[in-house]
Order: sequence, then structure tokens, then C-alpha cells
Amino acid sequence: MSLLLLFLDAIFVHNILLSRFLGCCPFLGVSTKSETAKGMGVAVIFVTVLAAVATWLVYNLVLVPLHLEYLYTLSFILVIAALVQFVELALKKINPTLYKSLGIFLPLITTNCAVLGVAVLNMNEHADSLLAAAVNALGSSAGFLLAIMLMAGIRERVDRNDGIPKCLQGLPIALVTAGLMSIAFMGFTGIIK
Repeated sequence: MSLLLLFLDAIFVHNILLSRFLGCCPFLGVSTKSETAKGMGVAVIFVTVLAAVATWLVYNLVLVPLHLEYLYTLSFILVIAALVQFVELALKKINPTLYKSLGIFLPLITTNCAVLGVAVLNMNEHADSLLAAAVNALGSSAGFLLAIMLMAGIRERVDRNDGIPKCLQGLPIALVTAGLMSIAFMGFTGIIK
């Protein structure tokens, strides 16, 4: 598969949120406002790509030669935690408003299963090429950004709508919306083989 097809596959066909269902906590928690969703999406792109490259290097250059492959989960989590701390410090310095608006969800990128999931998928599916692992990580995190921005736009419009029954307001309508978005993204299945 070419790198362009891999990139498009990661965004649309195997969207990390809407197809693989990884990273749903920040997806539902941060997608109430477009600006916050965009900030979270960009932070996830940055962390995911750096984490994919770092975990690929750790796995292939340290764990495999030393026959310690069974430690991949622990080592991946440590690498991701260090990168998130770096992003948190940089964001606090560069954009304090966005840092405050992301709140608790920024440190939760450490435990975001989408970031760890991409690293594990790269280990399983793209272990032979660092470039393919990086492209898959970029596509997966761009798919995360796309999904969270779409969700934020829909939620902003829904929040302004007075016709939503009281029992569906808030999280219930967000879950229904996420389900419908997931069904819509299933339409891309089979486009890239």
C-alpha cells in the first residue's frame, strides 16, 4: 500500500475514533466547543506522531534486539507519558488559554487509548518501516482531529436547538450523534484495499 493510501485509510476507512473506537473519552468530553476540540486534536496529532516514531524506535532498536518484546506496553506508556509532559509544558508556555480550556483532558492524553493504540497498531502492522508507522500515526491522528471537529460542530448546533427533548439533551444526544457519525464513516469501508 502506498503511503498516500495508508494516510487516507487511517483517516477515513480505519478512523481511530469512529471505526476502531479508541479515544472516546476525550472525543465526548472535549467536543462541546470547536476551539477546544481543535486544540485537543492538534495536541493529539503532535503527541501521536512523536509517540509513534519514538515507540517504533524503542521497539525495533531496543526491545527486539534484547528479546524484551514482552515489555512493549510498559515502554510505550512511559514514552507517551514523557511526550505528554513535554506537550503540556510547551502548551502552558505558548498558549495558556488553550491550556486552561483543555483542563484535565490534556494530561489524560497519557492514558488516551488512541495514542497507545496507534503505537501498538504500528508495531503489529508497520513494524518494517518507520516512515509507514509515522504516516499511519499522522493519518490516524488527523482522523481523530476530523472526527472531534465534526462532533464539536454538530454539538454546537444541537445545543442551540430548542427542539431536543429534555431526556436526550447533553450526553445522550452526543452518543446518538457519535453512533450516526460512525455509521456514516462505515461508508468508506472497501474503498481502499
